Amino acid sequence: MDFQFNTGNKVDGDARMDAHFETRVRERLDRFEPRLSRIEVHVRDTDGTRRDGPDGIEAVIEARPYNGEPLIASDKAATPEAAVNAALQKLVTRLDGAFGKADRVRK
Repeated sequence: MDFQFNTGNKVDGDARMDAHFETRVRERLDRFEPRLSRIEVHVRDTDGTRRDGPDGIEAVIEARPYNGEPLIASDKAATPEAAVNAALQKLVTRLDGAFGKADRVRK
């Protein structure tokens, strides 16, 4: 599974942040890994210079299954870590639903 991490212009994304999020995402999506070709994480500042807002950072995570349509989850929070964790939880729920339904149809 390929992993790509992107940040907007106003979010300080460095190699440490990239490695941290890659490790976190791979841990949470480990059981789906044989079914996913790529994961993309996008983190951006939605309110410009007002960084003290409760929902100033948005994370969007896109999972691309083999032979399927991409599944996307997003969330907003005060920090990149909180936004990514919340979006990741939503994505896990969506993947459970999508792959669980596909497995039931195959039987």
